[in-house]
Amino acid sequence: MDGQSGTLAPKPRTPGFVQLTAGIGALAGLLFGFDTGIISGAVLFIKNDFHLAPLTEEFLVSAALIGAVCGCILSGRVTDAIGRRSTILITAGVFSVGSIVSAIAPNVGLLIVGRVAVGLAIGVASYTAPLYIGEIAPPNLRGGLVTLNQLAITVGILLSYVVDAVFAPGQSWRWMLASGVLPAIALEVGVVFLPESPRWLLLHGLRERATDALARIRATEDNQAEINDILERAETGYGKIADLLQPMSIRVILFGAGLAVIQQVTGINTVIYYAPTIFQVAGFHSAEASIIATAGVGLVNVLMTIVSIPLVDRLGRRPLLLTSLTGMLVSLVLLSIGFALGGPTLKWIGVISLVVYIASFAIGLGPVFWLLISEIFPLNIRGQAASVATMANWLSNFFVSLTFLSLLNGLGNVLTFLLYAVLSAAGLWYCFALVPETKGVPLERIERNLRSGRKLRELAT
Repeated sequence: MDGQSGTLAPKPRTPGFVQLTAGIGALAGLLFGFDTGIISGAVLFIKNDFHLAPLTEEFLVSAALIGAVCGCILSGRVTDAIGRRSTILITAGVFSVGSIVSAIAPNVGLLIVGRVAVGLAIGVASYTAPLYIGEIAPPNLRGGLVTLNQLAITVGILLSYVVDAVFAPGQSWRWMLASGVLPAIALEVGVVFLPESPRWLLLHGLRERATDALARIRATEDNQAEINDILERAETGYGKIADLLQPMSIRVILFGAGLAVIQQVTGINTVIYYAPTIFQVAGFHSAEASIIATAGVGLVNVLMTIVSIPLVDRLGRRPLLLTSLTGMLVSLVLLSIGFALGGPTLKWIGVISLVVYIASFAIGLGPVFWLLISEIFPLNIRGQAASVATMANWLSNFFVSLTFLSLLNGLGNVLTFLLYAVLSAAGLWYCFALVPETKGVPLERIERNLRSGRKLRELAT
């Protein structure tokens, strides 16, 4: 391959290559999920080694979230400028360095620096990977292939629980953090062999490279109609900051940010971060029992995400999203009732409610948010707009994680989970009123409808 303006030597066209490409790209989600879970086990031993005050411990746990927000702010324009594939390569390298720095840190200051670096990488990868997969996938497979990224997130979370359990007997928190290097290296090596997004190449006028990449991904040379359709919106290059401030752009960016907030304020990360605490309050008094129950929640998350992969392209985005939020709403109300009743029934109401909650999230709201933000934005600002939506997601994640224990102490168990139920009801209304059905619709048709001023609900008609 020559420079950015050059061409690629012809590559063999392999059936199934698009699935392989999506699977490798989704390893970025594995990094996302792994880091979300690994710190929960490591911090138990870090605080003893470094004698952390509660405020310092909270800052350490939050450092990656702060880095993720900063990564989203700084990277959107970079993703549109240098390409999706190149951005993923860089973030895998940053994640590796951050993991190593965290593992060998001689003091808490350097440990926080390493955690912020890991967060920067995760913040960028969390939206760049679904963006890349969405742009290389054919319309009829796009939903399932982008959902591979969410599946990788759930697998990463579950894998982090396993790694924590393996190293916990020796209190080896440094090995817990260092183990993040392995999926980062796997991502780096895999992405080296993948083509850049054909849509990004066409956006930058690299038609010959785009044609070759699309032929390789689609396993056919008959792609002229798709290329022409993309070129209708790809001739002006990537957008400037001013393009983000146009009424059309603001409308869809605010919509995507709204979805991001809904995914978090309905309480998902209270379950991911604080499931052992919730189970202990519900009656699983030993730490071992609550950790086993938490691992069970992680397994349900993985299995139901697998279930969602074929359904998102068969049933569509809207049915899964609305079913998901309804299930989350019902389960949160049941959990509140369980806490209100108390007694021995609370234990089993708690388990059933959290299992239904996580299953509902995994089949709809979890994957569909990431899928929609890979579909709804115009090509010339897609990276920048997706970074704004993802920043809203991480900020909401940070806010919910920061306030959960305070809510429990201030409002009590019943009112806290009723509050999340009310927010789930608000999210259900929001999605019913605004979310379009993008199943099987080419990205270029969605963009044409957006530019013509169609309502958000009608973007894919």
